[in-house]
Amino acid sequence: MIVTTAELFKVAYGKYAVGAYNVNNMEQILGLFKGCVDSKAPFIIQLSKGSRKYADKRMLEALIRTAEVIYPDAIFAVHLDHGDEETCYDCIDSGFYSSVMIDASHEDFATNVAITKRVVERAHAKGLSVEAELGKLGGVEEDIQVDEGHACLTQPEEAVDFVKQSGCDSLAAAIGTSHGAYKFKGHQSLHFNVIKSIQEKIPGTPIVMHGSSSVPKEEVARINAAGGTLDPSACGVDENEYLPAAKLGVTKINIDTDGRLVWTRVHREFFRDKPSDFDFRPPGTTFIAEYAKFIAHKNEKLGSAGQLDAVRAAVTKK
Repeated sequence: MIVTTAELFKVAYGKYAVGAYNVNNMEQILGLFKGCVDSKAPFIIQLSKGSRKYADKRMLEALIRTAEVIYPDAIFAVHLDHGDEETCYDCIDSGFYSSVMIDASHEDFATNVAITKRVVERAHAKGLSVEAELGKLGGVEEDIQVDEGHACLTQPEEAVDFVKQSGCDSLAAAIGTSHGAYKFKGHQSLHFNVIKSIQEKIPGTPIVMHGSSSVPKEEVARINAAGGTLDPSACGVDENEYLPAAKLGVTKINIDTDGRLVWTRVHREFFRDKPSDFDFRPPGTTFIAEYAKFIAHKNEKLGSAGQLDAVRAAVTKK
């Protein structure tokens, strides 16, 4: 069942975070649905500008619709991740999406507000909600690259003005994470003081955490043992920080890189162990199962596992 992102946020806010997972192909979509149904968790399925180009938006939408039939118990929202203005309008007009993200965080404050406000007006007219970004995360996401020297945390005082002026429904905040596999060094963690301050200043507004993969050491080690050359010092967000952040209003947590690591590990190990094989279906089948286990584990850490019945009761009551 596709529901609005706002409905999921209303049930989850201050209690747990909804996992927002990026997908690019059939295997990811099937694994995501299976993992969320197995763990009884609501979820957000994210399509980026890059994924819509890679697989064609019509193909991805058809795959999602088919997965919805295969897994009728699933409750989820469909979200555009890191969209520009043109892509946001295309998704709004399609009638398929629950929400869109307009990412104008690379612009100055006033321009970011103006662009976001235009998207909000178009989205709200169709009953969709809008996620916007304030502050700059380091790392690489799609075709956007921000070096760590230019990354900056979201200023809580600016968050108040931004939400008020733009009318956005949720705010992607820079709170210490970064995109990609190389996030943290040493024992750096989330800036909980910033999260708490943002929540206090814009209470009730869902905060979104991007770049939230944990980059498991075991996955990196197994990839390298099967011929990969990933930097073993790659480090991500501590999964045990997901739920404390959720209690402070972080209602949507984006996870992409970890799923790519699972895909890479499964395929590298399969073809290392069976170098004469060329059928892509056996490793694909293995990946679906492994990705489903990975998703179920993430949902446990997010606190969303086991929440499906409560969400269903809330969304069917209206």
